[in-house]
Order: sequence, then structure tokens, then C-alpha cells
Amino acid sequence: MDHVLTNSTIDKPSNLNCETHRRNFWNTPISVLVFSWFQPAKNLKKYGSWALVTGPTDGIGKSFSFELAKRGLNLVLVGRNPDKLKDVSDSIQAKYTKTQIKSVVVDFSGDLDEGVERIKEAIEGLDIGILIKMLRMVDEVLLNNLIKINVKGTTKVTQAVLPAMLKRKKGAIVNIGSGAALGITSGPPLYSVYPAAKAYVDQFSRCLCVEYKKSRIDVLCQICDAHPKGFLDAGYEPLRTPYRPHSLLWCFMYLLPDSLINARLMQLFLRIRKKGQLKDARKKE
Repeated sequence: MDHVLTNSTIDKPSNLNCETHRRNFWNTPISVLVFSWFQPAKNLKKYGSWALVTGPTDGIGKSFSFELAKRGLNLVLVGRNPDKLKDVSDSIQAKYTKTQIKSVVVDFSGDLDEGVERIKEAIEGLDIGILIKMLRMVDEVLLNNLIKINVKGTTKVTQAVLPAMLKRKKGAIVNIGSGAALGITSGPPLYSVYPAAKAYVDQFSRCLCVEYKKSRIDVLCQICDAHPKGFLDAGYEPLRTPYRPHSLLWCFMYLLPDSLINARLMQLFLRIRKKGQLKDARKKE
């Protein structure tokens, strides 16, 4: 990835005008809440006519795919299950008949380099203007795959798409982060690797926002959100919580002492772990 980053158009510190990780009002949950409520939505077509979505077959990734098609963009859908890819592709085209869709089968917990090459071949010659990276975990994924998917997977997919955006001098990249990685609390206890991996996604997004702002490539890390329209905010600040109930919850937690929040989280996740252990024990019976 480094050779792509070092070819960016940064000249001197005065060009680093992206709102990044500063310890003042502008980096608090209150500012994110204000901006996400009152700033207007972006015109997505200005970035390009195609969008690439990873993890498009369920949940937030599926919602993103439908919303992008609704906005008139063509789609490259990247997922690990060919049957689910076909189902979501057929559903989108049944609703938005003019949408062109290409499907690429990639398992990010498998041979990542081979999967990325498959993505590069699929997007060759396409005007990819938006990249949505929703890299999902599955129950059987082990520790190394959690890190591989969130850290290496996020980096490699960005590396595959970013050069074409640089040539066109336009694009938007949306990474799906987590509120667990933002330092409002110590993070969810008993799940320490997950927020650590998501913290990489957060900081990676912030750095890219600064490095490629002058190339007119907007980068967003979307957090605490089950709302498909959050990517419309790309291009303002590198951190977004567009779902209003989550924004309010984040602001409330920001005002509480860490000791209180951490004690409550420890109780909560101990109960969750106990339920999981009981469920596993019943399966073995």
C-alpha cells in the first residue's frame, strides 16, 4: 500500500486541511452529532458511475447496495457466497432495472491476494467512484482471521481501487468502523482484539482522508450505525455516526466517567459470554 500512499499529492503541511484527530470540540461526539444532523447530503454521481461494495449480501452491506442502486449507480458486488450474491443481484435489478451489476466471489478469510486480483480484473476499465468496505465476520472465524479481514483486507481492497480514483481525481471510500474502537471507553471487555482491529480501520481512514483530500478523494469511517444513508456524508469529516439514536447515545456516554461505563460493560459482556458458553455446552450434549 505504501507505494500508493507516497504518490499522493501532499506538498506541505498547509495542504493537510482534513478535519482529523484533534483533541478539541471538533473531534468530540457532540461535534459529530451536530454535523451529521445539519450538513446536506452529497451528490454521489459526481464520484463516478460505479460503486464497489464488499459484504453486500446481508445487513448494512445489503442496505448500502440497494441505496446506491436507488441513487442511479452501477454496482460491483464482492462476497464469499455466490448464491447469496445472485439473490441480492436479482433483487436489486428487479427493483432498479437500469442498474448494471457485476458479482465477484471473494472470501476475505481465505487467499486474500488471489481475491484482490480477482477484484482488480473485475473493475478493469470501470469508472469506480465509490468503495464501500463492509468486511463481515462469521461465527467460526478465529483470531487471525479477525485481524486479517479488518486490517489486511481493508488495506488490500483499498489498494486495488485507489489508483484508478487517483487518475480520475475523484472518488469516495467508506469503511465500516465501530464505536468500540473510538476511545470513549476502554472498549468492550472480553472482546479486546475486535476494537483493536477496528481502531486500525478508524486511523487508516483518518490518514487517507488527509493524504488524498487534495486529489478530491473523500474518505469516511462510519461507526455505530445500521443506517444505509450514512455514506452520503462522505467528504465532510473522516468520522461519522449518521444514525441519530446512536449519535445521542455516544454523546451521553462521552459525558459519563469511564469507571462507571467500564463496570457496566464488564457486567454486560460477562453475561453475554456466559450465555455463549451455555449455548456451546448444549450443542455438545
